[in-house]
Amino acid sequence: MNVTLAVKQYISKMIENSGPGMKVLLMDKETTSIVSVVYTQSEILQKEVYLFERIDSQNRDSMKHLKAICFLRPTKENVEHLIQELRRPKYSVYFIYFSNVISKSEIKALAEADEQEVVAEVQEFYGDFIAVNPHLFSLNLCGVARGRSWEPTLLQRTTQGLTSVLLALKKCPMIRYQLSSDMAKRLGESVKQIITKEYELFDFRKTEVPPLLLILDRSDDAITPLLNQWTYQAMVHELLGLNNNRIDLSRVPGISKDLKEVVLSAENDEFYANNLYLNFGEIGTNIKNLMEDFQKKKPKEQQKLESISDMKAFVDNYPQFKKMSGTVSKHVTVVGELSRLVSERHLMEVSEVEQELACQNDHSSASQNVRRLLQNSRVNELDAVRLVMLYALRYEKHSSSVLPGLLEELNKKGVSERYRRMVMSMVEYGGKRVRGSDLINPQDAVAITKQFFKGLKGVENVYTQHAPLLQETLDQLIKGRLKDSQFPYLGPSSLRDRPQDITVFIIGGATYEEALAVYNLNRTTPGVRIVLGGTTIHNTKSFMEEVTLTTAAGHGGERTHRASGHPNRR
Repeated sequence: MNVTLAVKQYISKMIENSGPGMKVLLMDKETTSIVSVVYTQSEILQKEVYLFERIDSQNRDSMKHLKAICFLRPTKENVEHLIQELRRPKYSVYFIYFSNVISKSEIKALAEADEQEVVAEVQEFYGDFIAVNPHLFSLNLCGVARGRSWEPTLLQRTTQGLTSVLLALKKCPMIRYQLSSDMAKRLGESVKQIITKEYELFDFRKTEVPPLLLILDRSDDAITPLLNQWTYQAMVHELLGLNNNRIDLSRVPGISKDLKEVVLSAENDEFYANNLYLNFGEIGTNIKNLMEDFQKKKPKEQQKLESISDMKAFVDNYPQFKKMSGTVSKHVTVVGELSRLVSERHLMEVSEVEQELACQNDHSSASQNVRRLLQNSRVNELDAVRLVMLYALRYEKHSSSVLPGLLEELNKKGVSERYRRMVMSMVEYGGKRVRGSDLINPQDAVAITKQFFKGLKGVENVYTQHAPLLQETLDQLIKGRLKDSQFPYLGPSSLRDRPQDITVFIIGGATYEEALAVYNLNRTTPGVRIVLGGTTIHNTKSFMEEVTLTTAAGHGGERTHRASGHPNRR
């Protein structure tokens, strides 16, 4: 159950299939992202791929000495581009791979265009998703809902992405969905339809316990994406924004030219891989150790290169040294910028109040603390609005709610009307009326006692008290206690044994905090393998955009339709 490995193997296979010789990799906008997240350019160069081109680029030169490997999504536009390409081929031979199912009629159109017989093979390799971490994938889709219904084209794209993950992992699952979400049911039915239609593709070796696909809706837990984060990957995404493993640092004061955009990938950055899930304090210590280690290995200026063997040793170690130098400067810059933002935006104070809102039940203390922070000029617009949103979700039905007063405080602070409106949009999106789950526990004596003991036992610090709802849902699922009445099965059969291979998909986007919860469950629950996916991976800003798009849009019906086809499948 490793999505990164699945995509890497597909790409390696494509390159191997084309045999020895110089190659060009022809991609579209989406497959470029799919490839770049799992492979660096230098890794692919080692496999004799010397050129990377976009299929929609008009000004490509004819290079008959190159073989073309085409990795494309099976869209009408891409098929049309390929038809034009095959009528006037620029390369000697074409190996064509689609990232999902392609129809027979489109295969026929390609065959008819191939008059010069340059196509060596056409195959389906199901890498139609972004493999963010080994246990986390995204479809990079924002604003998938119109009110409480799917945006029709995005239901189709999400179905394709999710079925390609199942095919890549070789799973034909039973499906459970969140009953309170019509969108979850629609997606489940849409996936089931594809499994039934393409039954030959899903004919995998039966396992003792069938795999499970659990489809959830983001609106059931609108609190998690609103919280500040304190583990490395999550914090980088929250404060700087991670886009296909890239961070834009161009706005950082005094940034050097070569660090304006950096790549953070656990696949080829050992420090990042080791620190992905550690908290900010530990990262500070590890950065210091990395620096000290680097200082020891640094070639000394006065080091005399007297003998040939001295020179050889220096040259042999130089690439490693240069790589380490790049790693050190990158992480020191990123952590330095995180640190600057934490202090500039008073994020430790803000985060403490966020955690109190998310995890505790003291209305008087919470309302005073939120008001105090709103009156602090150092707390910026985004942090002020997220605090009021958390308050609005937490104390939505409280008899002494001070929400109108807090909205007035936002107004006094000069927060834009657009942001102030978002507070009520958030309640409309993820409030009590919508939720199917018990996101905010009723505070009876038992619940308070349980929370008190949990506080003594399982919380590292005041900034990480919160556990996402997903953690509780998966815990119940693994123990066989997840209620069928809230998460029914699609179809007549149900799972009698404890599930082993679980794919969880969140409509409306997952978060890195949830990815951390899944990582920890995988680590601590022997025999259970979980992969998490979402229509996107949110930070607070992107989540607020998602909510605005969802609540602003009307409702509408959808239909999906696609023809089937059977080229060579993998």
